[in-house]
Amino acid sequence: MTPTRADVPVLIVGAGPVGLLLACGLGRARVPVVLVEKLARPMTESRATQLSTRTAELLHERGFDALLAEAAHEPRTHFGGLGFDLTPVDSPYAGNWKVPQYRTEAALGARAAELGAQTLRSHRLTGLTEQPDHVLCRIQGPEGPLELRAAYVVGCDGAHSTVRRLAGIPVTATPATKELLRADIRGLNLRDRRFERLTDGFAVANTRDGITRIMVHAFGGTVPTRTGPPRFTEIADAWRHVTGEDISGGTPLWLDAFDNAKGQADSYRRGRILLAGDAAHWHPPVGGQALNTGLQDAADLGPKLAETVHGTAAPGLLDSYHEARHPAAARVLDHVAAQERLMLDGPETEPLRAVLSELIGLDEVRAHLTSMASNLNDRLPAAKTPMEGRNDSAGL
Repeated sequence: MTPTRADVPVLIVGAGPVGLLLACGLGRARVPVVLVEKLARPMTESRATQLSTRTAELLHERGFDALLAEAAHEPRTHFGGLGFDLTPVDSPYAGNWKVPQYRTEAALGARAAELGAQTLRSHRLTGLTEQPDHVLCRIQGPEGPLELRAAYVVGCDGAHSTVRRLAGIPVTATPATKELLRADIRGLNLRDRRFERLTDGFAVANTRDGITRIMVHAFGGTVPTRTGPPRFTEIADAWRHVTGEDISGGTPLWLDAFDNAKGQADSYRRGRILLAGDAAHWHPPVGGQALNTGLQDAADLGPKLAETVHGTAAPGLLDSYHEARHPAAARVLDHVAAQERLMLDGPETEPLRAVLSELIGLDEVRAHLTSMASNLNDRLPAAKTPMEGRNDSAGL
């Protein structure tokens, strides 16, 4: 591709953690990047809070030790709400690491800006037209429409990805049948609940730094059509119905509803258009796997896309992104589907839970589940990049 045919080598749609980590990797490899983000400002919500062992390793390799230093270590995990101690693994970052998503985004965003990434906030992608040597991107911003020509476009824009839709990339998906409500609330005095199944539903509560994160599901409920977050009264009513506790006196800081819809793009690449994170695969946020799988997508794609842009890639290198990451996400989807049934199905699942409780007592079973939860089955081989050998402290 000749430089005069594109305004930017890579346009990333979505400035969440996945898009920002990808921008960091490309910036380190001296690939100019523009991010298009519909939000006017960075998010301030905790949302996904758990980094796996493999994700912590990748962030350490890229120089984000300050972020990891503020994370709380969690040596336990669960499978379908059945808790167990993580078994030892060959990593200095064994276990899970708890840090609010807004802190992860802030660290990644600052690094991406240092490396030259330009972020267009309050902008939406409205059209894509792929040409032989670029993709024409139509964007709507506060000052009107604009067009950018990008050598490559990467959709990191969530489960309802505009990039995926505009590119016509087919998906294999299952619709929602269950809904969960969650909130961050200040001013509560609740005991911690770790994945409790009660007579009328499922409840989780955990307090850290004066803020209580709750999650609740009422058995037998329907999945409403929503255009925004649930009301606090709705969450308080559901919590009272399931647990018998009154949380209405707390101060809600964040309200959210999510369902058990699951799906995966059939291909992570169509020509010059690629997908990563929830745009490529989506499922309930069980065990923090959505965020971790997406960040690992970005870590795999970054060096491959950089070499492709620089013209140094071996034949088929960019296609190997789909070949590596599609099966990795497919395994996560299978594990999440099994855990969702164990947590959210009614009394008919109790015999299966009893059997699995016994199995988790076996060392071999815990070791297998630890490896899956830690994402160590998907450790990435070291990949050379156009910047390999550069001696600086920026990190990929």
